[in-house]
Amino acid sequence: MKTPAISRRAMLLGAGAVTAWAASPARALLAQAAKNALPTSVESLLSQMTVVEKAGQLTLNAAAWAGSAATALNPAGAQTNFEGQLAEVRQGRLGGVFNGNGAEMARQMQLVAMREARLKLPLVFAADVIHGFRTVFPMPLAEAGSFDADLAERTARVAAVEATAAGIDWNFAPMVDVARDPRWGRGIEGAGEDVLLGRIMAEARVRGFQGRKGLKAADAMVACAKHFAAYGAAEGGLDYNTVDVSERTLREIYFPPFQSAFAAGAGTTMAAFNELSGVPATANHWLLTDVLRTEWGFDGVVVSDYTGDMELIAHGFAADEREATKLAFLAGVDMCMQSSFYINHLPDLVAKGDVPMARLDEAVRRVLAMKVMLGLFDDPFRRIDVRRERTRIGTPAHRKVAREAGAKSIVLLKNEGDLLPLPRSGKRIALIGPFVQGKRELIGPWNVYGTDADAVDLLTGVRAALRDASMVTATDGSGILEPLPGGIEAAAAAARAADIVVLAVGEAQTMSGEAQSRTDITIPAPQMALAEAVAAVGKPMVVLLRHGRALALDGAVKDAPAILATWFLGSESGPATADILFGAVAPSARLPVSFPHSSGQAPYYYAHKNTGRPNPPGDRVAFKARYMDVPGGALYPFGHGLTYGRIAYSALDTGDGVLASGGKLTVRATVTNSGSRAADEVIQLYVQDVTASITRPVRELKAFRKVRVAAGASETVEFTLARGDLTFIGQDLKPTVEPGKFRLWIAPSAEAEGVSGEFTLA
Repeated sequence: MKTPAISRRAMLLGAGAVTAWAASPARALLAQAAKNALPTSVESLLSQMTVVEKAGQLTLNAAAWAGSAATALNPAGAQTNFEGQLAEVRQGRLGGVFNGNGAEMARQMQLVAMREARLKLPLVFAADVIHGFRTVFPMPLAEAGSFDADLAERTARVAAVEATAAGIDWNFAPMVDVARDPRWGRGIEGAGEDVLLGRIMAEARVRGFQGRKGLKAADAMVACAKHFAAYGAAEGGLDYNTVDVSERTLREIYFPPFQSAFAAGAGTTMAAFNELSGVPATANHWLLTDVLRTEWGFDGVVVSDYTGDMELIAHGFAADEREATKLAFLAGVDMCMQSSFYINHLPDLVAKGDVPMARLDEAVRRVLAMKVMLGLFDDPFRRIDVRRERTRIGTPAHRKVAREAGAKSIVLLKNEGDLLPLPRSGKRIALIGPFVQGKRELIGPWNVYGTDADAVDLLTGVRAALRDASMVTATDGSGILEPLPGGIEAAAAAARAADIVVLAVGEAQTMSGEAQSRTDITIPAPQMALAEAVAAVGKPMVVLLRHGRALALDGAVKDAPAILATWFLGSESGPATADILFGAVAPSARLPVSFPHSSGQAPYYYAHKNTGRPNPPGDRVAFKARYMDVPGGALYPFGHGLTYGRIAYSALDTGDGVLASGGKLTVRATVTNSGSRAADEVIQLYVQDVTASITRPVRELKAFRKVRVAAGASETVEFTLARGDLTFIGQDLKPTVEPGKFRLWIAPSAEAEGVSGEFTLA
């Protein structure tokens, strides 16, 4: 089985992304809004609105009737009760709420808007549906490791079906930030370190959330590409921290996934918390207006992040609430989340002439246009149906997709002596570690609506996979951050009584996600002590990593003969892991981020520059770019992942080795599986521009294919390169292509040799 090649040529770069957005139905409607040409009834409503009612449409607050998970995911702020929020709706002071508590809440609020408010403008209901609603899927970073856009679209589609059944119109996802520093905990929401993979996943998730039938469909919710821009480049991997990168880096690394999301039709975007070169993104006119609006032609809604406008004061960019409101609004933020600054200050700013009425109307039209696109003017209750909510959530079909996604997100990092897959009978297995049993630490960070109580743990999954469930024991051995009295002794005893040890160690859910930055990205010390003690027993040991980021592995964990990166897999965590452990599903995922040797290497990513003093392969050379205390490169690089087959690459064919101007170059390689099991291999094409007017990375991913290679069989894989695939941002900050020599690799990872050669761009 072969999946189609996905290359940069297939993605919409630069002007191509703008063209695609301009041709989309969402763009057409939003363009009408900008030109004062909404449907007559809506335009008539706009003309009747007071300034307060207009500011109300631009105000989005956390739902007063919300679940405890939603409350815990954001900092404490001014709270209101549900009756108080209904009063705001009656007065036209609220355009929508987010992270509310289901269809009944939405029904009650929408009834007040449609029966008791003066102009009867429908509310919009938003939520953070990051990796599933009640059915929880692998965290997005893990799912990106599937290298499977179809899978990402399908999980996003299920999330949309469930969320819209609970009344949600608007999703604050996908996060499309490129994240190259594993210390930054929020990397769990994105697709990792690579631009191409980020673009592909951004497009797939937008398609899944919004559906392919149009946004008026009852199971469609408008997507929000976030966080614009470069949030993932925070200094030191510290959340909310300063970002200071060049415009070239923005255009080459951090902008492209947003362009792809907009090309796929994403109707909204969210301003980032961080500053860019001294100007906070929430008040950055160049970013939100010059680039986003004027250059790219985006006319969707721009919403602040949670109190992002308020934070302009702490940044030292605005003196007070009034100035923060003015700066954010004039920079291009249409809608204010949670601070209530717009409803509190825009009316006075307009009255005194500090904000033009035309700018106010422009923003209101965009919000109304979004509500028109969502069909809320046709039927304000189209996604609010308590009966439908009971039947569309957590269905067996949805759980089946979650299990598939979980298995396809697990990366086999190491498998010495073919220890995996494990036999389903005849061996006593000891499951050891704080992640082996119990309804905890399963769904991962940033999930508002799913619960561990509805998820399946590892022990349950393994028992179901074994022919004799009595052959498995479970012992915690340690807490996540604290030792357990007698825990190590009990774990060592369990290991001695077993034939095989499966050790599950890693991070708690609360150690990754927003505001969860770590300077030391290692496994906590109590778990490492457990690992050393269990390894000392001498039984074959499989390590299952539970984690939300790339980890720096050490000691007995690093030295274990078999290691699986199992991330946070969601509702079907246990069964999905068991599917891989026992070979019911072949491992096919690859790392979307590089695992460094040490925390001190962060940020580490494969597409780095050479420097003027690159260290040659092999041992450390004096006065070259290399750390004194760790090897060069990654412990496990981007794209790495093993299979249960034995894969070899051979027979590179680059034709005549010349890519003519306006032509194409087809390159081929043979992939052979000499093992006894079929394998799903992710074959990756990398290129290096050897000499250019702007220094280029040592490798860049240009395409990949996932290919099923039968046992004992070979497959010839073909990629086609065009001139546009070699584009970079030149000295004039414009896309350019320069003739010259290029290296290429068809390989199983970003640092593997695979087969390599050269070609010339004429």
